[in-house]
Order: sequence, then structure tokens, then C-alpha cells
Amino acid sequence: MTSDVEAGFVAGMTWGWVGTRGTWSTPEAEQSMEAITALNVNWVTIAFQAVQSTAHSTDIDFTSEQTVSDDEVRWAIRKAASLGLKVCLKPVINCGDGTWRAFIGFFDQSVPNEPSWSEWFENYTRFLVHYARIAQEEGCQLFCIGCEMVQSDHREAEWREVVRQVRTVFSGPLTYNCDKYQEDRLTWWDAVDVISSSGYYPMGSWAEHLDRIETVVRENNKPFLFLEAGCPSREGSPDRPNDWTMAGSPSEKAQLDYYQDMFEHTRARAWVGGFMLWDWPARLYPAERAASDTDYCIFAKSASALVAEEYANATSERSPL
Repeated sequence: MTSDVEAGFVAGMTWGWVGTRGTWSTPEAEQSMEAITALNVNWVTIAFQAVQSTAHSTDIDFTSEQTVSDDEVRWAIRKAASLGLKVCLKPVINCGDGTWRAFIGFFDQSVPNEPSWSEWFENYTRFLVHYARIAQEEGCQLFCIGCEMVQSDHREAEWREVVRQVRTVFSGPLTYNCDKYQEDRLTWWDAVDVISSSGYYPMGSWAEHLDRIETVVRENNKPFLFLEAGCPSREGSPDRPNDWTMAGSPSEKAQLDYYQDMFEHTRARAWVGGFMLWDWPARLYPAERAASDTDYCIFAKSASALVAEEYANATSERSPL
């Protein structure tokens, strides 16, 4: 049976990050999601965070004010569905001390009185299964089991068990969003239904990375998405699109140039099944402030017209049978 991911081009946007309590299910959030439709999107990734204290602690709290409520998650899914959008639900771990989640890690061999992979995966699985149930109940078309967990990627047995547990409550397709440069390092792509990654590749380097990723896609015979991709509207960002902290003056042109380069190289690769671009917040800045905004969001910026055109063309050329 063909999944929704395979049945045409995924013209998507990531919505709602970071997702703290009270920021969704508001008039501003409703207007934000409705505004996405101007980009000719047919999918949305609804992304939100839960928090663990540090990269080396095993607590995962998804009930605090730092995480949107279950009611807000359900609201977002239902709002997207009312707009005719397919939904990927993407619960993500962040560290309370600001450390990037890619550095979450523990000793390879458990040591008494030290935090361990087994403790962390037990809590992580509980976290995922909670939201997988919501994804099932609300009819999500895709569920993401992890995002950029680089230091954990080698824990193959644990990740396979995560997949097994999630599949007991969610009947749809699963993906794992590996980090950039990691696509050919994972050994358990066969466990999920869709290969996906964060495509923050420097402008001018797309061809070489697409060649590398294509080998992985062909070997595994799986659909592929860039579950994240994009570039801040900031001078210098096309060379370091993954760096949201770098200094630089606002530049819509820099962002537009990056998107043109990305689409030019991916357009010719039919195995690239689409994008969930990064990102579109639940509360948008006023349109008149777009020129001074240096973040990833393309609302009211030059890149928005390009994305809308690209998505319209891609979905027309690669429509469902």
C-alpha cells in the first residue's frame, strides 16, 4: 500500500516551534497556520519540545510549562486537518541548560550510580509513546521518533526497541530525522518507513551531499524527505545555514539565494520526496518587520514567493496517481 508520503511531493513547513504551553490554540496561532497555505503547502510538521535537565541526565519532562499541553497538540493537528494539510507529529527533546540535543549521551557500558542509556531510553520511549497515541487518535499521517540525536544514533538495539514500542500504538508510517552529514552513518534505516534528515548544507555543496544521500536511499529502497531545511535571512548564513546564532545583518537576498541553490539541485533528484522547511512560528512577526527579521521564517520575505512557486510546480508534476 502506498503511504501518504509516497503519494506525491511533500510540500511542507514545520510549524509551532518550540511549542511552550499557552502559545498554541490562540488567535495568533490560528492566523499563523492559516497563513502557511499561501505557500501552496500540502503537509505540515507540528513540532514541539520536551525538556531534560542536561545532556547527561535521564529525566524527560513533558508536563511542564515548557511543553505545549496535550489539548494544544490536538488543536494544532485538527486545525491543520481543517486546512486540508497532512500532518507529521514531531515531539523533540531539548536540554534545559541549552546544550544541543545531538550531545545527549552516556557511557556505552552502564556504570553503577551513573546515568545510563537504558534509563534514558526507558524515559524517552515513554515520552514518545504518549504522543504516538495522540497521533493515532488524531489521524496523523506520519510520526517522527527522533530529531538530530547524533550521539545516540549508534545505539541500534535501543532504537529498534523504540520503533517496536511506538508501533504498538501508532499504525501509520514512522520516520527518524537524522542530522546533516549522518544519513550514511545510521545502520537501522530498515526499521522505519521514511528516511529523513536535516538538510542544512552550505550553499554550493548540495550536489556532493545529494550524491551521498542517494546511495543510502537506493540501498534501503525507502522514501526520503528533508524533514528540516532552510536558511536564516542573514548575511553569511548561506555558508552556515545550521547556525541560528551567528552574527550578521538582515538579508532577504541571502536567504533567497540559498533557497534557489537548494531547489535547483534537489529538483533534478526525483527521489527527494519533499521538504518540511524550517520554520514557521505559532506567532508571526508583523509583515512590515520582515525585512529586519534575521531568523529562518520566510513569512513576507523574498523567499516566500519562490517557495510558493516551487511547491506549486512540484505538486503539479508529482501529483498522486
